[in-house]
Amino acid sequence: MSDWLIYRGAGAPHDGIEHLPPPPPWRDFDGGPPVAPPAPLDPASERRLGVQHREASHHRPGETERELVNAALYLRRPLLVTGAPGSGKSTLAHSVAYELGLGRVLGWPVVSRSTLRDGLYDYDAIGRLQDLQIARQTVAEPEALSAAVDDEPGGGIGRYIRLGPLGTALLPADRPRVLLVDELDKSDIDLPNDLLNVLEEGEFRIPELERLAGSAPEVQVLSDDGTRVTVRDGRVRCRAFPFIVLTSNGERDFPAPLLRRCIHLHIPVPDKERLAAMVRAHFGEGAAERYEAVIDRFLDREPGDVRAVDQLFNAIHLTQQAGWTDQDEEETRRRLTAELMRPLDRTR
Repeated sequence: MSDWLIYRGAGAPHDGIEHLPPPPPWRDFDGGPPVAPPAPLDPASERRLGVQHREASHHRPGETERELVNAALYLRRPLLVTGAPGSGKSTLAHSVAYELGLGRVLGWPVVSRSTLRDGLYDYDAIGRLQDLQIARQTVAEPEALSAAVDDEPGGGIGRYIRLGPLGTALLPADRPRVLLVDELDKSDIDLPNDLLNVLEEGEFRIPELERLAGSAPEVQVLSDDGTRVTVRDGRVRCRAFPFIVLTSNGERDFPAPLLRRCIHLHIPVPDKERLAAMVRAHFGEGAAERYEAVIDRFLDREPGDVRAVDQLFNAIHLTQQAGWTDQDEEETRRRLTAELMRPLDRTR
């Protein structure tokens, strides 16, 4: 294996991120003040990686996959990952975070109504107004209310601002955060273009805090991790550009300016060897051999048929729990397996 690889796809944690070379001059960021390291992987990553991270230990990404992940790390560029549903696009982000010890994966599941602001931050102006009205009704002396409000930077506005997953990823951390922007192709047509400046500059502004920068240059807000972080002069700027995975099922094309800012990785439909590794990760050693017939049935499809790996897992789990043994039960297994693994692009 080449010595230049930081992410090795080895399935075991190591300190490779400590040896990541400095960024290119045009991708060098200097945000501050530094924030504390994130929490370790959470249950969402553990589900993705299989029981006791077996997905990480069994999965061996191909050479192209490893090289493009490392290209994104070296160049501090987002990784645009395309492929069929269930091909392992989202799992890749969790695998990188696990192997390189980058902590909890920030997740932004994109829907048709998602906007850039959703990913960056949320300001609960209505909640702030309601709290102020309640305080006015319960505090007898107006002077006491004014003193309580003025005691916090910006009049306590930081309590009503929460950074989104993208905004949290852009905090000035010493090591890159991992951000999964899932199913970007489901977004409104404007979102990919709206992302361009943020991905290029590695920063964004919070106008509600910028207006108070003269009187409150530093305000504490809540991050997507649930911790309090300091925002200076209403601007969030990264220090280590995050490792961003943008996934797409190929349902739409993206604008050239976004493609220019990304490293593109296409993950092919999993072959039998990769499916067997996934089955072992979630069902234990020997499972791939025990359910080889189910795997073969999953792979036996007409050209153009679309199936997701989740369908295979569902069929194996049901087979495992039902414990079908005799001939009549075997027929039931075959029939239900066929139904559970029906191609997604067929309605009948």
